[in-house]
Amino acid sequence: MPIHVIAALLGHGSIETTAVYAAVYAEDVIRAHNNFIARRRASTPQPDQRDITDEEWEAFQQHFVERKLSLGSCGRAWGSACDHEHACVRCSLLRPDPEALGRFIEIRDNIATRIQEARDNGWLGEVEGLEVSFLAAQDKIDRLSRLADQPNEPTYLGLPRVGSAKTSAE
Repeated sequence: MPIHVIAALLGHGSIETTAVYAAVYAEDVIRAHNNFIARRRASTPQPDQRDITDEEWEAFQQHFVERKLSLGSCGRAWGSACDHEHACVRCSLLRPDPEALGRFIEIRDNIATRIQEARDNGWLGEVEGLEVSFLAAQDKIDRLSRLADQPNEPTYLGLPRVGSAKTSAE
């Protein structure tokens, strides 16, 4: 069983704590990983095990270069196209850069101005689209603000805290 799963089941706040009890050392982790890879390769069709070409490696690296945006980074999977026509503020795959908080506030305020202009001119279809963008920008601002308020807090990954509940008798 993977050590991070054991840590979650035992309610440990750190994998290092679990490693002490499990006597897991770097050498053991490396050996377990290599054994996993060997088992995986044994069950994988041979064409998938070939060495990659220089062109394939370059394309893979370029993918990550293209994911860097002025507002953060794009979380799209390697080789996938942007389905949102680069409407990054609206996209749930945008991983906002904390340094871009001021820019998100400018974008939100600009959208609010554009919503009012659209209302004044009776462009109801434009209002609806801009309101979606406004809410998305506000969501990004809220997320970045929470991060700024708690910069050293751990990221909650949604793992259950089995075994960590204390009873009143303890």
